[in-house]
Amino acid sequence: MRHRIQALQIEMQDDTAEELLAKTGQFFGGRIALASSFGAEDQVLTDMLCRLSPATVVFTLDTGRLPEETYDLMERTRRRYDIGIEVLFPDHRQVEAMVGEHGCNLFYESIENRKRCCRVRKIEPLRRRLASLEAWFCGLREQQSPTREGLKRIDWDEAFGLVKVCPLADWPTEAVWDYIRRYDVPYNALHDRSYPSIGCAPCTRAVRAGEDIRSGRWWWETPEHKECGLHLHPEDKNARKEGQV
Repeated sequence: MRHRIQALQIEMQDDTAEELLAKTGQFFGGRIALASSFGAEDQVLTDMLCRLSPATVVFTLDTGRLPEETYDLMERTRRRYDIGIEVLFPDHRQVEAMVGEHGCNLFYESIENRKRCCRVRKIEPLRRRLASLEAWFCGLREQQSPTREGLKRIDWDEAFGLVKVCPLADWPTEAVWDYIRRYDVPYNALHDRSYPSIGCAPCTRAVRAGEDIRSGRWWWETPEHKECGLHLHPEDKNARKEGQV
């Protein structure tokens, strides 16, 4: 499969995002799905995929701590595109054990506890779902964070053992919002309140003018730590040792 990925990288290096979605969707068939957090990028991909192949599976992670605005968008998206959205939840026993030992807001106490919460609420449910796939679509972009520099549009995901397809990897922020306005794509109301990046409610805040677009996520941490473990560079062996993935 890795040799095939290299061939796909070369074959599709000049393709548009839509062309990349169409070709990889055709190649993997029912063995690929879109993981959406309902961010602006994921909404763009949902719109593209519904134009290309309405049968594409879209799933999301409900951590139990999402903002109400995200649930509102989930419902608007479902109705707009007339699609089913698969909602994944963390194992309640793991959540209960974690909260019982460390408290509800453990993530503020230390980076280790924050990663523990992300692992229970996000990574483990995602791992279970990806185990049934050969590839997944992601809305990641290089411009989003220092931890995403060098992001490839098609690559092998070492963390989960399948192919990761990021059609918008080289898109600037302006291109994302140009697309949303052009096609009237539904988006999270928090974006209009200075929330460029939206995750769990307790771990997300609005950003001030001039701040990095990811500065509102886990704002009490330094930039190099600002990943939950869902998306890591293949060479990031230290993160795997720390149990992020």
